[in-house]
Amino acid sequence: MKSLTALLFASVSLHAATSTDWPRFLGPTGAAVVAESAVPLKWSDSENIVWKAEMPGPGSSSPIVHGDKVFVTCWTGYGDKEGANDMSQLTRHLVCLNRADGKLIWDAKVPTAAQEDPWQGFITEHGYATHTPVTDGEHVYVFFGKSGALAFDMDGKQLWQTSCGTSSGRTRWGSAASPVLHGDLLVINASDEAQAIIGIDKKTGKILWKSEGEFGMAYGTPNFIERDGVTDLVIAVPQELWGLNPETGKLRWYAVHGLSGNVSPSVIPGGGTAYVFGGYPATRSAAIKLGGKGDITANAILWNSASSSYVPTPILKDGHLYVVNDQGFALCMNAKTGEEVFRERVMENSSSGGGRRGGGKPFYASPVLIGDKLVCISRKNGAYILAAQPKFQIVGHNVLSLDGSQFNGTPAISGDQLILRSDKAVYCIGSK
Repeated sequence: MKSLTALLFASVSLHAATSTDWPRFLGPTGAAVVAESAVPLKWSDSENIVWKAEMPGPGSSSPIVHGDKVFVTCWTGYGDKEGANDMSQLTRHLVCLNRADGKLIWDAKVPTAAQEDPWQGFITEHGYATHTPVTDGEHVYVFFGKSGALAFDMDGKQLWQTSCGTSSGRTRWGSAASPVLHGDLLVINASDEAQAIIGIDKKTGKILWKSEGEFGMAYGTPNFIERDGVTDLVIAVPQELWGLNPETGKLRWYAVHGLSGNVSPSVIPGGGTAYVFGGYPATRSAAIKLGGKGDITANAILWNSASSSYVPTPILKDGHLYVVNDQGFALCMNAKTGEEVFRERVMENSSSGGGRRGGGKPFYASPVLIGDKLVCISRKNGAYILAAQPKFQIVGHNVLSLDGSQFNGTPAISGDQLILRSDKAVYCIGSK
């Protein structure tokens, strides 16, 4: 445990990320922010597409990048396609692509190890490959729901597989949160599978601790937030925000934020404050001052607001929170007060005139910030480029018209390139 603790809080990693690395969901720090990049913010079927890689099957996870490799997950064998109705044939894939040209390096296939929730209802909105992988530069780690957490080396060899539970929540929506790393600790939000958050030794796959509670509708990816030299594992659950000790999984503090139902966006950290979005049937948001012990609600809740996002995670920039939410509204909020600065519809819900193609919620992916521009990927109507400023402005709209599938994944930024995935393919966008 002493060696684990030392690694947990080491300030320098032996495998430090480079400017081209995007090692986890929402980037190196979970903020989805890149200060500088020459990614072209205009693309089409014939413009600024460096390469395209067809995928074995669909998926809602996001791509990650380390060095010369791109990793992305998908699934085959069940659901999505007509006639694919045998659950025993469900197979997850961890696909490794060459970052330079998109060519397949390897495809690690993982047969289902347990009965998943059936292909019906809201699970058809995201499917069976929703959790984004994470890498430390030596290995790649994935979470495949009831088939558990797995580790692979950079050549695609499976190193271990650990069950994180096989139960289901009452809604049977499946799970979605992505694994995160901190030193030798791999953290899994198994809210559906075990109603718990689980700490795993990344080297062996051994479960180190399991923190159980009201996790059943917590779909967000947890994050590590440091304050006053102390690192907390922070996750939003229905009604409360929790700060856990990453060494033990034990609760250090909590605050009652009042967001009921499922909480899907990840917590946004900023300046000693955590911003929480989500909830159902009414979405809300809250700002919570971090730190303390036990119930910190009385002094920690800075504001509560009815402005919110149900699925996409907002971006914090220069005292403002930005997001295009699942309903297709661009929101800007004052991060200090919670006041709504603007709320503007990005696209109309129509079948013509630039409207939404297909049904369902128009946005699932979270925005990424490149300099002072927000890249917001819609599910069926292309990418909207917005100015990250307290005045609504659409500065670009890019459509890949030859790909009519859904775009659910948040893109990765790797140097001067953007890696984007749909249900059909992975695209590298950059200047040729």
